[in-house]
Amino acid sequence: MIDASSKISQILFPPACALCGADARKHLICQACEDDLPWHDGLQCPVCAIPTGTGEICGHCLLSPPAFDATRALLAYQFPVSAVLQCYKYAGFLAVAHMMAALFVNKLGDAALPDVIVPMPLHATRLKERGFNQAVEIGRLLARRLRVPFEPAHAKRTRHTTPQAGLAFKERHRNVRGVFAFEPHIAGKNIVLLDDIMTTGASLNALAQAAKKAGAARVECWVMARTLPE
Repeated sequence: MIDASSKISQILFPPACALCGADARKHLICQACEDDLPWHDGLQCPVCAIPTGTGEICGHCLLSPPAFDATRALLAYQFPVSAVLQCYKYAGFLAVAHMMAALFVNKLGDAALPDVIVPMPLHATRLKERGFNQAVEIGRLLARRLRVPFEPAHAKRTRHTTPQAGLAFKERHRNVRGVFAFEPHIAGKNIVLLDDIMTTGASLNALAQAAKKAGAARVECWVMARTLPE
């Protein structure tokens, strides 16, 4: 709950837009910049969220179906979204988590909600280096707004791996093969796996495989940004 002094402070000193510096009374971004964001709302594959032009399942998902059943992406991973998420992830600009959670909730509308939200886990070594888990920070806020159970402890990364960034497609899949484990509490549940960015989908697919192995009935990926093919 926001106390009276906080409300007065927001009125007298409204937050500046993270992108242009203008008055941003709503989730760190002004209305003009929000309207100009690269929203990922065109016709796309319902499984992996890659643009298809038809809205049908893409050829790759037909030939090699991933372990997850669907993907919902908020934005395309393009400037300025890429710069904002990089600042969030590597410079600790944690206020971005509030912005992304608010934007995602608004975009969801009356979509069906899962039984539980599980963020992409970090290995303890990576967590110590970064100081926070970017998926956990967004997921906690998102789950609170949606009133959906949030369970970061349900999944764990069993070994430390090379960062996915910079690896080729096949290397990304090998890098995360068998690296995740799920608690059995998710058996029979519809779950959402939450992450900040989806590039090849290798990490989310490996996490979904672990979730299905633990008995999840349905696995959907929610990501703040989707990298699109050139």
